[in-house]
Amino acid sequence: MQRTLLTASLAGGVAVAGLFAYQAQSAKPGDPPAAAEPASRAPAAQLPINQVVLFSSGVGYFQRQGEVEGNSRIDLSFPVQDINDLLKSMVLQDMGNGHVSAVSYDSQAPVEKTLRSFAINLTGNPTFGGILNQARGEKVEAILQQSTTQPGTLTGVIMGVERKREVVGKDIVESEFINLWCAEGMRSVRLSDVQRVRFLNPVMDSEVKKALETLALSHDTQKKAVSLSFAGEGKRTVKVGYVVENPVWKTSYRLVIKEKGKPYLQGWAVVENTQDEDWNNVRMSLVSGRPISFQMDLYQPLNVSRPVVEPELFASLRPPTYQGAMEQNRQAQQVLQQMNSLIRDQKATRALSDMAMSESKDGQSKGGGEVYRELRAEQKMLERGVSSAAAATELGDFFQYAIEQPVSLARQKSAMLPIVTQEIDGTKVSIYNQNTHPKFPLLGLKFKNTTDLHLMQGPITVFEGGSYAGDARILDLQPKEERLISYAIDLGTEVETIVPNAADQLIAVKIDKGIIEATHKVRETKVYNAKNRSPNERTLIIEHPYRPQFKLIAPEKFSERARDVYRFQVKVKPGETAKQEVIEEREVQHRFALSNTDDQTIRVFLNSQVASAKVKSAIEKAGELKGKLANTQLELAHTGRQLKDITDDQTRLRANLKEMPPTAAAYKRYLDKFDKQETEIEQLRDKVKQLQATELQQRRDLDGYLGSLTIE
Repeated sequence: MQRTLLTASLAGGVAVAGLFAYQAQSAKPGDPPAAAEPASRAPAAQLPINQVVLFSSGVGYFQRQGEVEGNSRIDLSFPVQDINDLLKSMVLQDMGNGHVSAVSYDSQAPVEKTLRSFAINLTGNPTFGGILNQARGEKVEAILQQSTTQPGTLTGVIMGVERKREVVGKDIVESEFINLWCAEGMRSVRLSDVQRVRFLNPVMDSEVKKALETLALSHDTQKKAVSLSFAGEGKRTVKVGYVVENPVWKTSYRLVIKEKGKPYLQGWAVVENTQDEDWNNVRMSLVSGRPISFQMDLYQPLNVSRPVVEPELFASLRPPTYQGAMEQNRQAQQVLQQMNSLIRDQKATRALSDMAMSESKDGQSKGGGEVYRELRAEQKMLERGVSSAAAATELGDFFQYAIEQPVSLARQKSAMLPIVTQEIDGTKVSIYNQNTHPKFPLLGLKFKNTTDLHLMQGPITVFEGGSYAGDARILDLQPKEERLISYAIDLGTEVETIVPNAADQLIAVKIDKGIIEATHKVRETKVYNAKNRSPNERTLIIEHPYRPQFKLIAPEKFSERARDVYRFQVKVKPGETAKQEVIEEREVQHRFALSNTDDQTIRVFLNSQVASAKVKSAIEKAGELKGKLANTQLELAHTGRQLKDITDDQTRLRANLKEMPPTAAAYKRYLDKFDKQETEIEQLRDKVKQLQATELQQRRDLDGYLGSLTIE
């Protein structure tokens, strides 16, 4: 089963930076309606790939071009995973007087499900008799083996296929017979005597042919067929463009460092043809950039759930009549106006699109129809071994390498194409980063991209003095931008790092609503001692961690600052030592609540020369209030312990009085002591109440004082 997608143009293809100028063809009066299968069609034409544009975001744009004649159909096959991208981005163009009639493609349903949809189900390899049994009721023409007992040709309607037992020699075998209803009545013919059968119903004959075509296309289960139908007259050129997933094209570089003169850079692009089709003399472009690309499941049928509504039964009513409205609802008017505006906008957009996509017969754009203008900057390359095969072009925020010569690449093959061959500005340096290597810096090169090309990220193989020197890696580099690369360890230079203890200085004290805010200035120092043991002068670049919370004090200037490091440049002569000191400062704030700060911390602020007289006076007064509160709390605790001791002793006295007779001398002594303790308990309880009231008032006084205490 095939699903049909009627298309004139797809917006996704226009977003491919105008890889070809699109020409909208409007249907003329009298043209036949678009259909998946035109009534008359020339044999399927070939449409080879003639242009490939590879992006560094994992997709590729492919354009096919060829000639068709009359009403033609072009059959292509694509991997299943590419169908969604095709539905999202395919653009078709008929360059003659024809137009695109339809694009049809295989359903996502399994082939067994598709086969079951035909009148004759070919699923499961049915037998001759099984196929005829499915066609019960169909009129056929059967050609039989010639004999004296039966005619050579029979025409009738299939009634069914049955099995009968027959005696063949001494054996009993089971044979199949086809039962036909013929003009002279019902006949039963041994199936082995039937040479061929032809359906006389053209619809049935077409169903069998379609089922066989489906079987033929299903041999490669990983691919789906896509048919492009073009309607028109005469020979003409057609184009098809689409964006599908493709491996990211990669770059690799070779850098030759000479004793005298500029370094020489050679860049190669690595491309892969992972498709099942050869690229023969295709125009190739390589685009560096990160266009947004995504996949959307347009291949899977989407069904919307609809509510089931039960019909309501009412008695017959007379048809009512209604009076005209005096004033329309404002909201309804607004909705109607919005709908009319939307319809007008769609008509205007369609008119602008037709104008923008139209072209003159000689291929030149008309006025506003210019969608894309190719910009080519000729680059002057040095004649060294390999010359660049690409011309660089800037496409907005992207950069394109257009390969000047046609490229041929067999299926499942890869190729290297030269894109850069040029001298660049560069200086040898040694790069030290303690996190990379704590002892030795790395040999490197500080170079400037003077190629006027966007250099994509990739590996760099460095050659020096005619031999291999090491490997480096570079990130994306814009024209005129400078970058460091490192390719080997500099064993001739040694760097020692010294980190003295950080200095902490109190620089400000203030009070905000009873909270002491103390500001400290923390100064950190790091010393880099570099020793050059090589016979050549070294330009040492020291990378020091960049921390936004610190301020650089010394040196006042740096060579450059990256996202995470400062870079300082130091010249080190042969056999000598150079030093680079880096001093940074930051301010740190600490907060202390006066209500619960210990006495030792308080004494630090009182003895500090930074704190003002007002701050010290406020701290002293807060200390006095805290002291009074603390004394009251101590006295209250002491009184509470006394009260507890007497209460515990009374428990002992009660036990003794209970066990001792009233006439005993000790009984009277215990009773007198018990009476005195009752008096003490009343006095202590009164004192506890007074102390609790005093504590509450002192706490309120302290909290009120601290809550309103703010001194800068």
